[in-house]
Amino acid sequence: MSRVNRNATLLTVPLDPTDMTPLFRQLYEEFRRRILDGTLPPGMRLPATRALADELRISRNTVLNAYEQLLAEGYLEGRARSGTYVPPKLPEEMMQVRRKSNQRRPATATRRELSQRGELLARSSVRPRCAGGPTRPLQPGVPALDAFPFEAWGRLVSRHYHRPSRELLDYADPAGYHSLRKAIAEHLRPARGVNCDPEQVLIITGSQQGIDLIARMLLDPGDAVWVEDPGYLGARAALASAGARVVGVPVDAAGLDVCAGNLRSRNARLVHVTPSHQYPLGVTLSLPRRLALLDWAHRANAWIVEDDYDSEFRYAGRPLAALQGMDRDGRVLYLGTFSKALFPSLRLGYLVVPSDLANAFVAARAVMDRQTPTLTQAVVADFMNEGHFIRHIRRMRTLYRERQEILLRAAKRELDGLVNVSPCETGMHLMGWLEGEREDRTASRAAAQAGVETPPLSSYRIEHSDRGGLLLGYAGWDARQIHDGVRRLGRALRDHR
Repeated sequence: MSRVNRNATLLTVPLDPTDMTPLFRQLYEEFRRRILDGTLPPGMRLPATRALADELRISRNTVLNAYEQLLAEGYLEGRARSGTYVPPKLPEEMMQVRRKSNQRRPATATRRELSQRGELLARSSVRPRCAGGPTRPLQPGVPALDAFPFEAWGRLVSRHYHRPSRELLDYADPAGYHSLRKAIAEHLRPARGVNCDPEQVLIITGSQQGIDLIARMLLDPGDAVWVEDPGYLGARAALASAGARVVGVPVDAAGLDVCAGNLRSRNARLVHVTPSHQYPLGVTLSLPRRLALLDWAHRANAWIVEDDYDSEFRYAGRPLAALQGMDRDGRVLYLGTFSKALFPSLRLGYLVVPSDLANAFVAARAVMDRQTPTLTQAVVADFMNEGHFIRHIRRMRTLYRERQEILLRAAKRELDGLVNVSPCETGMHLMGWLEGEREDRTASRAAAQAGVETPPLSSYRIEHSDRGGLLLGYAGWDARQIHDGVRRLGRALRDHR
């Protein structure tokens, strides 16, 4: 047998023409593996392309393509009038691959090192619901998707996606689509009492990104920040991961206790607050507390992050004016989201910053992820400009008030002696206070086993409290689902009493 045939036989590889991987790629990967593990030693001459193609019964072009890829990546070298060889000396990085491939994997992999920020993020208590998993009755934070005006929304989506303009397909202003920024500013002035121009509005990918952006721009590692206790876990995690020293400030019937915050950390750099509808207790920050908070920010040269996540849904009178509208020193950053007003997967929010910070925040926004999808922004801009948004909000106020009343009646019937549920003038959920000294985490687990989602209040606390509670969502559920959820909750709590 000739030398070529001996080599060709030696290099015969199992090629599978039914595999989705192209034949040249299969040949390339087999050669690469054998070079790296030493089966094809340095200095070995490979067969000519025509001879190997005949031996493997494949096209010569297939062999040529595999050889060219290996030559281009340095696994082979060509020598004039001599042929193709495995290089006598492979590059160091290839030798590293060879050594690793010849080593047995340890029984347990060595723990990879994270940065300090990465460790903080990994230990975060924020855990989103599993993607694709079903929502369950009484889960808070779920809007009425069954009542969303999809027909009007669909027409707007078709308008922009059927034949989009070049402007909507190109890179855009990191601050956001100007028509949407203008629509938001025009909505916030009369509806929320926010003093702003479109140039102060930044479009962001949800309120969580807004908090992260604020932390990056206004905090240094070790800075003290106030957070409501109990309060929004996402804000606490974002601020802590930025290296801030999180200081829990108690919340009572009048909202954040500013005096307590002063005692705990007078010179804090920032506070995150939900003044119009405190999350999760549902209370409103009183006027004296609002004035005290603004006065503290002025004296401490601190920042106030006003998270106005669902205050559009107020059922008694007009929505309360935003804290930002009372600010005369430019200390308040106003944060809003469309996740509750429209739907969560939209991932669209807005941040209103003091005018002297606008350029700096836009520059940082460009670094973070360049921009929010412009086509989506254009759809929302038209949704607002054509009046669909405000009509939807008005319908939802009526619907959510009705659903809250359904929840209250069901709770009175099914949860008497177990959970005390009181009405609230704003929002999408109610607090259910457990009677007696029941531990709310145990109660929440019992509810989950019964197919009901009721997060325990203690999971939102920094300091322990003997008073346990459950968050009861009603906005996203119709009458039948609310009745069924409350009935299951009552049965679960009685069984685990």
